[in-house]
Amino acid sequence: MNGADLLVDAFGRIRQEVHAAVDGLTADELAWRADAEANSVAWLVWHLTRVQDDHVADVAGTDQLWSHHGWAERFGLPLAVGDTGYGHRADEVASVRVGSPDLLTGYHDAVHERTADYVATLTDADLDRVVDTSWDPPVTLGVRLVSVFDDDAQHAGQALLLRGLLLRRRE
Repeated sequence: MNGADLLVDAFGRIRQEVHAAVDGLTADELAWRADAEANSVAWLVWHLTRVQDDHVADVAGTDQLWSHHGWAERFGLPLAVGDTGYGHRADEVASVRVGSPDLLTGYHDAVHERTADYVATLTDADLDRVVDTSWDPPVTLGVRLVSVFDDDAQHAGQALLLRGLLLRRRE
């Protein structure tokens, strides 16, 4: 297995967890927050997908699916098109509402497909390319992609925890 294969597998696991987190939840359950300052399942999945879309598009030199392929319009959120959720206040988290899990998984699946297609083309040498010199040390492509995966994994886990709490509330 090379680095590209490893990354394709890792991002595929995020896709599985996203589907597991939202499957069968209602719009109200997707928007439910454990308290007024907490994130919702909808916000977590939207955010992790936005970050993946934003960061992978940047390193791949492509347009984001969110802003250039109709996803922002489909969601109709009261947020700036370039917003990824980073640093959101409680009211901004609350504004991320979706009608069904299918909208979240549709966007995530599109981003996942683009991510998998891109990373599958990478060689191990490509992963050493510096993509961001604003950090010390400069960030390589490999580090950036692992960072995206790590952020996605944490947020997917949080969404799964919330799903578990929601399902217990149904009982």
